[in-house]
Amino acid sequence: MALMKVKFDLKKRVKLAQFVWFMYWFSVMAGVLVFSMGLFFKIELRKRSELMDNNESHFLPNLLIIVGLVACGLNALGGKICYDSLDPAKFATWKPIMKPFLVSCLFFNILLVVVALLCFVMRIPFQFTLAEGLKNGMKFYKDTDTPGRCYMKRTLDLMQMEFRCCGNNNYRDWFEIQWVSNRYLNFAAKEVKDRIGSNVDGQYLMDGVPFSCCNPSSPRPCIQGQMTNNTAHYSYDHYTEELNVWKRGCRDALLSYYGGLMNTIGALVLLVTILEVGVMVGLQYVDTSLSTLSNPEDPESESEGYLLEKTVKETYTDIMAKMKSMGKGNQVEGGEEAPVATVS
Repeated sequence: MALMKVKFDLKKRVKLAQFVWFMYWFSVMAGVLVFSMGLFFKIELRKRSELMDNNESHFLPNLLIIVGLVACGLNALGGKICYDSLDPAKFATWKPIMKPFLVSCLFFNILLVVVALLCFVMRIPFQFTLAEGLKNGMKFYKDTDTPGRCYMKRTLDLMQMEFRCCGNNNYRDWFEIQWVSNRYLNFAAKEVKDRIGSNVDGQYLMDGVPFSCCNPSSPRPCIQGQMTNNTAHYSYDHYTEELNVWKRGCRDALLSYYGGLMNTIGALVLLVTILEVGVMVGLQYVDTSLSTLSNPEDPESESEGYLLEKTVKETYTDIMAKMKSMGKGNQVEGGEEAPVATVS
């Protein structure tokens, strides 16, 4: 017994084909949107690629771009099939590929669900990629004369100003690394010698942060050096004073931005999946309603459309039986090709 059977006359078939045709071209625009979001996501990642620990973070935007292009192609072809279904002679040329095309659409919809889930779960590995990338980037902040790292200072400064953040976890991360280049240090000065000799790594460490950490909304001029020295500044206590640098860490700020972007794209892909399932079901009804005409020579005769030729249980049983038969066939072929040992 067919699943979700619906009776059609010529008028209903025409309306169905026109509606599905319109929805297919709407789906083409949805595919363009997915492609655009993937491209935008990739561009946003490339802006700060120096702060990423590896290139695996580009896997998701690349997948979105491919999925968007495939969606445009499949939906354009589906729209053409629906348009030609209004003419029985033209639709006859599409009839042999209808089942493979619908199966392809089914697998593509499964892929869309997987992509949507990836958008939601990729936030976890992305967090570690950002943490390690920012940590390494801060170490290279001072290397403005080193090829390959000369733009790291500019990248970090622009990021901290744009996202209103400071350091990896917080502003104190800058206290643990040397972020001033040796080029700008007077090694003959006692203060410089003392700071370098105060740690085993021989780095010039100080309780200060780059200028990009300063909060321009603060009424007090920015205190970015000797931040833990209360006597260095008038009426200042770093334990109780409202610091005029950004307190939020850049890892949290970037994760919030990119995580929100991935969640938005994931929700969009889920909506596109619902749309794709809808047009696939519509095309199935168009195909079956034209295949079950009571009088094939009379286009105006009544017909029946259905979602599945049999019930879900029967369809599942048939699929499993076909898979088992294919497996047995492969075993038989393997057995026939096996070499026969001879005794001399």
